[in-house]
Amino acid sequence: MPTSPQGIQRIYGLHAVRMMLERHAARVLRVYLAERRADARMRAIEELARRHAREVQRVEPRALQQLLGDVAHQGVAAEIEPLAPWGEDALLVALQVAVAPLLLALDGVQDPHNLGACLRTADACGALAVIVPRDRAAQLTPAARKVAAGAAESTPVVTVTNLVRTLRLLKEAGLWVVGADAAAERRADAVDLKGPVVLVLGGEGGGLRQLTRQHCDFMVSLPQRGTVESLNVSVAAGMLLYECVRQREKI
Repeated sequence: MPTSPQGIQRIYGLHAVRMMLERHAARVLRVYLAERRADARMRAIEELARRHAREVQRVEPRALQQLLGDVAHQGVAAEIEPLAPWGEDALLVALQVAVAPLLLALDGVQDPHNLGACLRTADACGALAVIVPRDRAAQLTPAARKVAAGAAESTPVVTVTNLVRTLRLLKEAGLWVVGADAAAERRADAVDLKGPVVLVLGGEGGGLRQLTRQHCDFMVSLPQRGTVESLNVSVAAGMLLYECVRQREKI
């Protein structure tokens, strides 16, 4: 995401900007809307911004392109105060007061669209945070934020130097580490996911690294009846997260 020296960030896209105004309007500093565009969704965003006394600027479409780069901005962008970043320490502090926390860890997911989709579902399922490695993994780029559709502004992404070390710390904090593997014998619905859990999914193609697997308490799979060998990581993450929700709603 484009960032100013003062730390101001820019988001874009109709859904992402609207969700930010609905959920965290106080963090919106300025809204940019393309001139000569006045469809219902654009009007709704402008009305939201003015209702919350946020500054609105009408600009030429090419000015938005200069501001954001070559992206599908849909004629709308906003400057916002970023969500305070979380590291390992902040995550461990949050775990101390969380009840049956649910976390999602991504081991080397490199496509920002997959990260954004995972983050969006994690937010919908009430996950406390999403954990990603600092190196050789997708980070919270503008593309990831757009796919996340506002979830990046409410669900923290914890960037860690060493994912295996973080998993060890989570175990010490009382969480069960559950890895996903299409070849695992245990199905996710046969494992108790109601307590403190971190779901760990591997990157596109290679799946979980061997060292990461060794730090999982269980490996689980999803039932498959077709011919494909595995699911897209964001699809698998969504199904596992909703399995956690399903089990917890039965309590």
